[in-house]
Amino acid sequence: MKLPDGFIFSQSSLQDFVDCRRRFQLRYINRLAWPALETEPALEAERYLQQGARFHRMVQQHLLGVPAERLSNMITDDDLSRWWHNYLSFVQALRQQSAAPTEGVSEHAIFGTARGYPEISLSATLAGFRLEAKFDLVLLLPDGGTRIYDWKTSRRRPERRWLANRLQTRLYPYLLTRAGAVLNGGEDLLPEKVEMIYWFADHPGQPERIAYSAQALRDDEAYLTDLVATIQRLGDDDFPLTTDLRRCAFCSYRSLCDRGARAGDLDEMQGETDSADEMALNLDFEQIGEIEF
Repeated sequence: MKLPDGFIFSQSSLQDFVDCRRRFQLRYINRLAWPALETEPALEAERYLQQGARFHRMVQQHLLGVPAERLSNMITDDDLSRWWHNYLSFVQALRQQSAAPTEGVSEHAIFGTARGYPEISLSATLAGFRLEAKFDLVLLLPDGGTRIYDWKTSRRRPERRWLANRLQTRLYPYLLTRAGAVLNGGEDLLPEKVEMIYWFADHPGQPERIAYSAQALRDDEAYLTDLVATIQRLGDDDFPLTTDLRRCAFCSYRSLCDRGARAGDLDEMQGETDSADEMALNLDFEQIGEIEF
C-alpha cells in the first residue's frame, strides 16, 4: 500500500482510519467518490451543512475586522440568526474578560491585549509525513496561556467522553504546541498553558474545556507516531470494514460496502460522524484560500 504523493494527515483522515480502515482506503488511497447521501432528510441536511459553513465564514470575517452589523444584515435563516446572536454575546463576554486595549494595540485586537488568529493553519512533520490542522481560533493570552476555540453547530451537544476521544482533541493541541512558535515570536508554547475549548452555537453556555499538559503531549506524539506508522505498513488487504455498524449509518460508502442503503437521520447524528460544521468545512472550506498572518 502506498499513500498518494504529498499526502498530508489531518484530523479527518486520521479519524476515518480509526473509525473504519476501509473508509480510509476508499477515500484517501483509492480516492473513490461515491454518490450516496450521508444524512436524511437530504435537503434539510444540505441546508444545515451550508449554514454551518456560512457561520464559520461569518465568524472568520468578524474576527478579521468586518463590522458585526454588516454581517448581521446577510442573515436570512433562523438557525444562523440564533448561532450568530449567541456568538456575538460570547465575544462580548470574552472581550470583557480580556485586558482593555492599550497604546499600540489595534482596536480590532477584539480580545484586548490578547492576540487572536482566526482560521489559521499549522503543520509539522511526523514519521516522515506532514500533519496539518486548521484552527477556528487560536488565542494567545497576555499571561502566556493559549486557547484553541472550535466552533460547533451540531444539533446535539456531544458528551465530554466522546469529544475527549476524538482525533481533533489530540491532534490540535499537539500540533499547536509543536508548531505554534510561529505565532508567538519564535518562542515555544508551553503545553500546560494550552486549553482546547469546544463552543457550541446551540448550547453557548455549555462549552467543553479540555486542558493540555506535557504528559499529554508525550502521549499524543507516541500515539500519532504509531498511528501513522501503522497506516504506512499496511498492505492493500489490511483495510477491513468496521465492526461497529453504527458508524455506517452516516458513511457515504455504506451501500458500496453492503451496509445499508438508507442514510442516517440528521437529528440522531452525534458520535457516529463529525458534527455538521466539520462536514461543511470539509465540503466548502477546502476551496477557500489560506489567510496570511
